[in-house]
Amino acid sequence: MTAEASNQARVIPAAVTAAPVLEEAKPPIGWIDFCPTHADDCEGQTLPAKKITLNAATWAELVRVNQQVNNDIEQVEDIALYGVSEKWTYPDEGKGDCEDIALLKRRMLMHDGLPRQALLMTVVRDETGAGHAILTVVTDRGDFVLDSKTSRIMGWEATGYGFIKRQSQEHPNLWVKLGEPAPSSLIVAGH
Repeated sequence: MTAEASNQARVIPAAVTAAPVLEEAKPPIGWIDFCPTHADDCEGQTLPAKKITLNAATWAELVRVNQQVNNDIEQVEDIALYGVSEKWTYPDEGKGDCEDIALLKRRMLMHDGLPRQALLMTVVRDETGAGHAILTVVTDRGDFVLDSKTSRIMGWEATGYGFIKRQSQEHPNLWVKLGEPAPSSLIVAGH
C-alpha cells in the first residue's frame, strides 16, 4: 500500500450525502452483454437494500482493494484489447478499462463479505464528458466512489463527475437514474 493509501486508510472520512436515486433506467449495453457469460454476477433474488457500516476495518479494506486493483491492472481501452468499443469483463489477464476495474473491485469486496446491495456499478460522465464506470459503495456515512482514475476514495459529490445511472440496491439487473450533485457553489462546508 502506498503512503497516500496508508494515510487514507487510517482515518474514516466525514459523512457525505447519498446520491439521489430517481426512476428506473435501462442497464448499459455492456452490462447486458456481460451477463450471459457471468451469470453469477447477474442472477439472484431481489434483496432488500443494504448499507455498509463504515468502521475502521471496513474503510481500510475499501482503501486496500481500491489501491491494489488500481496498481495491479494496466488500463487499456476495449478497442485496443478486444477490437470492440465496449466490452465489460474481468481483467483476468492484468489489463482492462474502467468498468473491468470496477467489476474486479466489486467482486473482491463481495468475496470479503460485503453485500452486493451496497456495491453498485455506476455510469458517469467524467471530467472530459466521456462515459466512465466506477464502483459506488453505499454506506451508513453516505455514498463513496472507488475509481480507476485515482486511489483516493471520495464522496460521490466530490468527484466532479456527472452521475447518469447505477445498479439498484435490490437487484443487479435493475438500474436507476441518478440525480446530479449540487453545483459546487451551493455546497456549504460545515464549521
